[in-house]
Amino acid sequence: MAQRNHQTSTRQERSSGFVHDLESVLPKGYQFQTHHLSTPPTVCDALCQPPTLPSAAGSGKRRPTKPPKTYCEKHFLAISVDSKSGDARDQVLVLGLEIYLYTTAFSTIIFVAKADSTGYLSTLDLPKGTPSPIREVTTTFVKYLVRTRHRKGTQLVVNLFARSQDQYLFPGSVKNTKKHVLDDRGLIKWWCRVVNGLLEDDSVQKDLSGGCSRVHGHLLIPGLDTYETRAFIPRTATAPTNWTLAHPLEHISPYAANPSVYGSSIPPRCLIPTFPDDPKARFVEELEEATPQNLKTAGRWRGPQNLDEFWEMMAFRQECSSGRMTGFIWVVFDPVSRLSLTSKILAGDDGQDSNKKGKGRKKSKLRGHIRPRAPKVKTTRAKFPKKTETSHYTWPESGRGQVILDEDGYKRAVELLLHLEFKELTVATTSTMRWLKEVNVGKDWSLQITGRRDPAVGQAPSEAGSQTVNNLSGMIRKKRTADAPAEDSSAKILDAGLVRKKPKTETAPEAVASGGPIGTGNVNVLSTGLVRKKPKTS
Repeated sequence: MAQRNHQTSTRQERSSGFVHDLESVLPKGYQFQTHHLSTPPTVCDALCQPPTLPSAAGSGKRRPTKPPKTYCEKHFLAISVDSKSGDARDQVLVLGLEIYLYTTAFSTIIFVAKADSTGYLSTLDLPKGTPSPIREVTTTFVKYLVRTRHRKGTQLVVNLFARSQDQYLFPGSVKNTKKHVLDDRGLIKWWCRVVNGLLEDDSVQKDLSGGCSRVHGHLLIPGLDTYETRAFIPRTATAPTNWTLAHPLEHISPYAANPSVYGSSIPPRCLIPTFPDDPKARFVEELEEATPQNLKTAGRWRGPQNLDEFWEMMAFRQECSSGRMTGFIWVVFDPVSRLSLTSKILAGDDGQDSNKKGKGRKKSKLRGHIRPRAPKVKTTRAKFPKKTETSHYTWPESGRGQVILDEDGYKRAVELLLHLEFKELTVATTSTMRWLKEVNVGKDWSLQITGRRDPAVGQAPSEAGSQTVNNLSGMIRKKRTADAPAEDSSAKILDAGLVRKKPKTETAPEAVASGGPIGTGNVNVLSTGLVRKKPKTS
């Protein structure tokens, strides 16, 4: 019991900063619950292909290099509210966010993998004009990970792609009529507003360890030119200086940052990172399969030879053509002074993370009485890394989830959610309670959040667009006052002597019979004398 209380207090202390941030952006007086899963950093495949270097013997052949040692840490955030079922313990999920953290000795990449809502936030009956809790929670969670995962002297990148789908994480939620599904254009604009909070919030840069020299956003939509893409970024005063309508792949590449080692010309296959379920990753995979090994050794593809050709061909892919649209968004945090890195440090050969076994102590011979050891319950903590900070990753206590699972446990938790049903409120409540119980083996792992944001602090939608609405009040003609002349407010009647009547004209029967002018709207009837009857044939 004491151990469980200690774990609960540790969990609350670990998430106290995040809970405080959520309470400051959620509407005042409304109850929410947060559920945060995470995994420890584990070694994964590199995001980019390593470039090749000239052979040491001086021959024309090139030799491959080691890719940078990469660690991946996964986070899943779920927000739930009261389901209004009569039982205060019953909750229903309203939001799910899945984020992957990729860390190397050069940079930290926060990749937003999936985001989805169920539409059951309508059960709270929020007042009209309340800022969207979905967007506020998403921005706050990304800011929280930026603060806790930023490392001194290394670059940090927030990366995502915006592509509309009916449902990502909650099966059947599209059948809920309260769920608002955005199209591709609306979703790209929505994500631009989310990450724009990182660009215009000065407190985010001040809280970073070691400081930050520059924060800049990048947006690229394959198939659209610069003029068409400009319509997707928020219309603020600082947006033109905070955003660049192009990709930053050369700027965020660890190879391009070391021209003395890798050269000044890096091939495109070594500059494009590949993430799970990423449209450009599928294109890269197809190019790799279609390219022979000799061209790969030279660092080239059979298709595009530079990044401009790659993005031009991406515009004809299924995700970016035929009326579909995909937006690629980056937010780059550049450090004040970057650490000098070598190829050995990038590849993990610096000796800090090596698993070489040293000479152990010689086992002593057992003698005397046998002392039985107390049974020890094996948990996922046995797979935790021994170090919380290395040259390739940092794993602080404040940035971990309420429940920490290994890779297999995290995969089971997410797959369980993908096999549940959220088409109706009662069914969604049952699915939510089952998921919450099975993830942490029946133990309560939710944190209660009470919003503290005053409605007056949030800007209503009608007020948000007041800067772009034209004021036409000066062009409206007002009604005259009561002391105006009577003839202006009443109909003018002319005297009978001033009215000239049109003389009546009688149309000749010959004109009517010969197709002359016929009055519109009247039926002309011929007299009986003008009708010639057809003689009867005997």
